[in-house]
Amino acid sequence: MRQLPFHYAFRNLGRSGVRLGASLVGSSLVVLLVIASGGFVRGMQLTLKQDAGLHENVMFLGAGSEEGVERSQISASVESITAASIPGLMERAGVIYASPEIHAALPVRLSAESPDDHVAIMRGVRPVALLVHPEVEVIEGHPPRSGLDEIMVGQLAATRLGLPEDLLDIGNTLHFDNRNWTITGRFSAPHTVMNAEIWIPLTDLQIATNREASVSCVIATLEDATFADADFFAKSRLDLEITAMRERDYYASIAAFYGPIRVMVMVTALLIASGGVLGGLNTMYAAFASRVREVGMLQSLGFTRIAIIANLIEESVFAAACGALIGAVLGVLLLDGLAVRFSMGAFALTVDAPVLLIGILGGLVVGFIGAIPPAIRCLRLPITEALRSF
Repeated sequence: MRQLPFHYAFRNLGRSGVRLGASLVGSSLVVLLVIASGGFVRGMQLTLKQDAGLHENVMFLGAGSEEGVERSQISASVESITAASIPGLMERAGVIYASPEIHAALPVRLSAESPDDHVAIMRGVRPVALLVHPEVEVIEGHPPRSGLDEIMVGQLAATRLGLPEDLLDIGNTLHFDNRNWTITGRFSAPHTVMNAEIWIPLTDLQIATNREASVSCVIATLEDATFADADFFAKSRLDLEITAMRERDYYASIAAFYGPIRVMVMVTALLIASGGVLGGLNTMYAAFASRVREVGMLQSLGFTRIAIIANLIEESVFAAACGALIGAVLGVLLLDGLAVRFSMGAFALTVDAPVLLIGILGGLVVGFIGAIPPAIRCLRLPITEALRSF
């Protein structure tokens, strides 16, 4: 079969700037839509996924509160009892990795005079929490000190509160519990719910929430001990009314709770991407459907219909690939890390390799499929009628 040379398709791209621009814009928009949808789903999945990392954390919660640590209340003495009763917990320099914590959602204001409340996810901690949660990194300032009305905010805390980031700069204040709290530090905990939290000294939050004798949970890091040891301890101390859970299992249960929402987001993302693909196909159809006379001339020169379709597909896919690369670059620059609020806090759109691959493939699909309908339309006419068309 006599084939049209590739440089014919390549040179055709420059014959009409409008047609080339339409093809590039169409494929770029499709890729951006697919990347935005995929980045949204990917970001939520990573945020609700808790890896064990180098060591495994175990959460001790109130019995019956396994589905929500905010509803859990256990005795503040569980931390010391746990450290003394479970051999094999991680220990460095005499510090046992056992972190008593309070998790609470509290309304905060920018000032006492501000009329608007913003719901903040608070976590009351002691300094040992930075050891138990090694993914947390203080990137600016210093952790809050007990008794000085100080707090530390996560990178996405402003997004969770619905406020501009500059309002949570170090030195600014937030108002709750009838007094102002000074922001002394900022921390980063990528792909975790902690990244949208506000950390406060445990004792201060106990006073603010009237929970001087209780905490929400104790999180301990295992080294030589196993989860079976922690589970046996929890089940043998009926007086404490606690249950043990792997931290990753807790977040897996939270992820399962949000499963229907993630499915809805995925379906919505699929619909958005499908709309983009259909729009891209329409652009490609408009770009190639006007070349009826050119196709007729190629047939009169002896080129088969299959050769002509293959050449149109080459031209379309090449233009779509260029547009896909433009869309991928824009997606990385504009969408990667973009923060989005949800009920548990906030997460960042994640444009990683799988999302980019799906986006670029979507652009190439538009280029491949988009050339077939107009090619069929052009080839459907007899050669004599095609040569007379305008």
